[in-house]
Amino acid sequence: MAAIALFGTSADPPTAGHQQILNWLSHHFDEVWVWASDNPFKSHQTLLAHRAAMLRLLIEDIDPPRHNIHLRQELSSPRALVTVEQARQQGADAEFTLVVGSDLVGQLPRWYRSDELFRQVNLLVVPRPGYSLEEANLEGLRDLGARVAIADMTGPAVSSTAYREEGDSHILTPPIEDYIYREQLYEWQDAPRKRLLTRPHSRP
Repeated sequence: MAAIALFGTSADPPTAGHQQILNWLSHHFDEVWVWASDNPFKSHQTLLAHRAAMLRLLIEDIDPPRHNIHLRQELSSPRALVTVEQARQQGADAEFTLVVGSDLVGQLPRWYRSDELFRQVNLLVVPRPGYSLEEANLEGLRDLGARVAIADMTGPAVSSTAYREEGDSHILTPPIEDYIYREQLYEWQDAPRKRLLTRPHSRP
């Protein structure tokens, strides 16, 4: 039975942190299915189509390439349960694990039909700097029937929010920075291009 990680992300924009998580997942699961999605608990600045295109670029930029990471944009839904049900239709014999950041743990009990979601998938929580994992929250999830594991990695201290609010282009990979400038996305796109022209591209 294949072990498949399901990783939906707002990707607004996708960062070097997303890339590191995808790379780690690809070494711990048979396959990684990833997509850009709208989170009903967040507001988004960029059209979903752009976020999906940037996510594809992020995957293609992983070096060395990881061929078990697949962009599955057709799974995108604001409701995780809908995504999981669609994934199960495409991989009925697989064991699915839903991957979430530690910043989302407190939200999970409020997700649409969360009890049913927890019956259908395992949960893997990726620790993020600045978002401590409270044991009470984890126990609360387990009380609801969730099978919870904690990834033995910590995502880097970068976030899409930092780019949207502060224009910190150093959290982006070069292909994403190029795409943002080319498509004129975000209010900070002029500033990254100035840095882009004066500094060599290097991998995070």
